[in-house]
Amino acid sequence: MAGYDYDLFVIGAGSGGVRAARMSASYGARVGIAEERFLGGTCVNVGCIPKKLFAYGAHYREDAGDAAAFGWSFGEPALHWPTLIANKNREIERLNGIYRRILEANDVRIHESRARFVDAHTLDVDGELVTAETVLIAVGGRPQRPAIPGGEHAITSEEAFYLEQRPDRVLIVGGGYIAVEFAGIFKGYGAEVVQAYRGPLFMRGFDMDIRTHLAEEMAKKGVDIRWRTTVERIDPVDGRLACALSSGETVTVDQAMYAIGRVPNVADLGLEAVGVETRENGAIGIDDRFRTSVENIYALGDVTDRLQLTPVAIAEAMVLAANLYDGRDLAMDYADIATAVFSNPNVGTVGLTEEQARERYGAIDVYREAFRPLKHTLTEAQDRTMMKLVVDRGSDRVVGCHMVGPDAAEITQGLGIALKCGATKAQFDATVGIHPTAAEEFVTMRSPAPEPEAQAAE
Repeated sequence: MAGYDYDLFVIGAGSGGVRAARMSASYGARVGIAEERFLGGTCVNVGCIPKKLFAYGAHYREDAGDAAAFGWSFGEPALHWPTLIANKNREIERLNGIYRRILEANDVRIHESRARFVDAHTLDVDGELVTAETVLIAVGGRPQRPAIPGGEHAITSEEAFYLEQRPDRVLIVGGGYIAVEFAGIFKGYGAEVVQAYRGPLFMRGFDMDIRTHLAEEMAKKGVDIRWRTTVERIDPVDGRLACALSSGETVTVDQAMYAIGRVPNVADLGLEAVGVETRENGAIGIDDRFRTSVENIYALGDVTDRLQLTPVAIAEAMVLAANLYDGRDLAMDYADIATAVFSNPNVGTVGLTEEQARERYGAIDVYREAFRPLKHTLTEAQDRTMMKLVVDRGSDRVVGCHMVGPDAAEITQGLGIALKCGATKAQFDATVGIHPTAAEEFVTMRSPAPEPEAQAAE
């Protein structure tokens, strides 16, 4: 250790990098960290936090309409978009300051510039050569951009957080969680939204009932979803964008936004010079202790090909720091990690999809309910909530919980604990629900759905 400037040098001050730096320093390591853009990384600046703030705000117009059924009378809602952006920026700046203070309080030296490998123990940090016994790469990912004529006229989710005005008509290209979230956000703020997805149904990898139910609910709310559709070119016309679709139609919008996936942010790090191997998708390959192909270089978070979730990167960082500097030998457990999609309506999910459970266990029971929320028995809204449990028939263990509807994220967090503890369907059934809530449905479902073969025969 004595021959190096640092025991640990972290490239990237996002959630995972900052947690690894802070915890390693708390165990006595000398730590430096480099960040060329902004402290807090994607989640704090152009991801989870601003997106959730936008999603909160997108519900107010709908809520104002619903309020009339409960006796409230308001004027016509009027949006002042710059207020949203200014207030969001102020909150992000506050969080940036918190991250800075966390690092400084733990004696982590902050280098506000890009770091590139010179060799396995040496980094060029804005012209300064620094050395470290161990290096951690936690640079995250970045949005993938379209490779089509005129693609430079489109924005990604990152630019969407800084638009000076809300566009009146938006084309969103993509079918992952970011695409459906922004479709709901822009629609909620009053824009006309067209969403184009190349496949037959979006949200690939999620439970099929979630995918179909969410698509139906988004269509009810007025999102114009075009399945099996791609954009072939984008042309500026009179201050707007003419987007030529594969269907032959041209859709003219004020803003086109691409959400077609994210790619590891590995360009210009000098990985090739030191022999850090990357996979075909650009992700850095690691073992179960986060070590790359170079013995003293580690990686975690979105730059690897594990789960791309902020809490996962933080948990990985805790494991790595404990192993390196607290004498532990821990491994990250990726099973039953709950996650949410802040679409409108929300999605919450933990454990296996029905399809995964059938493949793993064979014999399973599926419990599924769809219902109109109590709130909307007084309103004219036709929203329907969907809840689903997937149970391994052999052990009676609940192996998957899925929900589409208001507060899905909050409800699913508690279910995540139950699944982590190995709860059975009998234990769900023995739990007394809180009435009247949507969440009680998860402990009152008694009749399994028919097997797919029987259902098809009806």
